[in-house]
Amino acid sequence: MRTDDVHRHVREHAVATAGRGRLGVELEWLTWPLDDPARPICFDQLRTEVAGPLPRGGRLTFEPGGQVELSSLPQAGIGAAHAAVAADLAVLRGRIGDAGVDLVGLGLDPFRPCRRVVGGPRYDAMEAYFDGAGSAGRRMMCGTASIQLNLDMTGEGTPGARWELAHAIGPVLAAACANSPIVGGRPSRWRSARLAVWAAIDRTRTAPACTSGLAIGDDAAESTASPSDQWAQYALGARVMLVRAGPERFVPVFEHLTFEEWMSRGHELGYPTADDLAYHLTTLFPPVRLRGWMELRMVDALPEPWWRVPGAVATALLDDPEAAAVAREATAPTAHLWHQAARLGLSHPALAASARRCFVAAIAALPRLGADPETQAACAAFFDRFVARGRCPADEVLDRWAADRQVA
Repeated sequence: MRTDDVHRHVREHAVATAGRGRLGVELEWLTWPLDDPARPICFDQLRTEVAGPLPRGGRLTFEPGGQVELSSLPQAGIGAAHAAVAADLAVLRGRIGDAGVDLVGLGLDPFRPCRRVVGGPRYDAMEAYFDGAGSAGRRMMCGTASIQLNLDMTGEGTPGARWELAHAIGPVLAAACANSPIVGGRPSRWRSARLAVWAAIDRTRTAPACTSGLAIGDDAAESTASPSDQWAQYALGARVMLVRAGPERFVPVFEHLTFEEWMSRGHELGYPTADDLAYHLTTLFPPVRLRGWMELRMVDALPEPWWRVPGAVATALLDDPEAAAVAREATAPTAHLWHQAARLGLSHPALAASARRCFVAAIAALPRLGADPETQAACAAFFDRFVARGRCPADEVLDRWAADRQVA
């Protein structure tokens, strides 16, 4: 393969322009035994109890630590997406309750040590790769949960403008929805310790991929490169995590070998192919990822009814012209504040000011976008309870912890 081949592959597969205005939601949940949150789950029983199709076609998968992920099909707008998720989630809650397990909307397991319950050669190799650099990778695999939002590259504005705006609103969404302040049974220094865990992992695959100064810092060079070119360059500069040596054989790469270096000098298992590139792209985890659409990955898991909020707000800020214009202006001072968003949430004054403007604009746009009444009510309540007061869900977790050592 050559560099041109990488750029061509990304243009053809990572940036699609056929869809418009769709939203897909992926909800991850920690799983706790109802009788003792500190006890490990019986994963085999859990997997058996939740098996079976869901009424609206959502897909259930499990993360390495037993976290449950519910992934919706892409739907035409906020109302349809959230109706589908709510229907599938109601069935999932019933099944998981029968297994004696609770779905917990927190971004990071606050009590239990990292313990992998889902096996397989891919996870074996991934764990070995991450263990070479410390404990953060294992904690990410086994103890984190998020809400991932999938939106089309086409819509309000050009794909490039949407790509930049998705990055610009990222710190605001991360700060407003931060919900993982407890680590190892005690308060941490972070409102989103989940994002702190991600930041401690191989930055060649977790740092923001957008190369405009707006998105990643004042010292970054401005770029006019397209989203596909930026994503291709990101992939070329990211370290190779695994080499797929067979259908069920994955070899971790412990040496510092970027994909570009693999192309130029090879590896003991050979030179990369197009299939290797496609697989490499699945091992990249920036806050906004291209998968034929934009996948926003910066939001901590949230409980009922707050899981409705980030998808609605992100969709409004990206798809509604009036809200998008407000968001571009409001996030200009905060678009690079990823670290501060994770550490301070909305106690950071600039992030709090940006969030208030973005949420007001998004809430005003929801009726224009056909959002359902439940989602509109949840967003308004979230604004009053958190954003207007410069708080985030993590602050309530800390309040409960201080009062009676409860977190959920």
